[in-house]
Amino acid sequence: MATRPAIFKWRQTEPVLILCAVRWYLRYSLSLRDVEELLEERGLEADHTTVWRWVQRYGPELEQRMRRHLKPTNKSWRVDETYVRVKGRWCYMYRAIDSAGATIDFLLSGLRDADAAKRLFRKALSHASHPQPRVINTDRAPIYGSAIPDIKQGRNPSPPLSAPTGAVLEQYPGAGSPSDQTPRQCQARLSRIPGGAANDSGLRSHAHDPEGAGSVGRPERCSASDSFINKLFELPA
Repeated sequence: MATRPAIFKWRQTEPVLILCAVRWYLRYSLSLRDVEELLEERGLEADHTTVWRWVQRYGPELEQRMRRHLKPTNKSWRVDETYVRVKGRWCYMYRAIDSAGATIDFLLSGLRDADAAKRLFRKALSHASHPQPRVINTDRAPIYGSAIPDIKQGRNPSPPLSAPTGAVLEQYPGAGSPSDQTPRQCQARLSRIPGGAANDSGLRSHAHDPEGAGSVGRPERCSASDSFINKLFELPA
């Protein structure tokens, strides 16, 4: 019998089933009780609170292991912010996307100021999959007018932007930017994030029963997504 990874030590449920449940919850618009019912239909009894503990434990770990496999974003950034409520608390959500609509990074902050904008840029520039931007499009908010020059001149503990980088402050309608989503839509997505720490690249899109997403009753029918995730955790594909 193969030895399970240390990260799954003391878990009674098979690791492949745990990861399958976590992926369902993060990928699709399913509640914890929805995932509980799907597992029960496939012969595994797991309370929704148990599923929540799995998400809390393995959601951030999954995000961290997948990050190095993400396709690099391009050098044309769009940055904007909106006001959302997360777990009953209103806060500002800053988000940076590239010209193709891929999420670069996001940040939740209680204040709408230049310091929060700088933290967003520091987060975005700290990941190898995000090259230094050639152009940064904003809505001309003053917070970006002071944050971007500081980033360029290296007045941060983050890597400074390269010399050719030009911070273009222009009005951008923002297809796919946070401002195009209503606070309710943003709130629905953010409430899925374990501890509010993961980015939204793996968050769910629309609700449907994940047919072929890896039957819990028969793990040998794993999809390509399940096989990839299992490989990240050094489990049999």
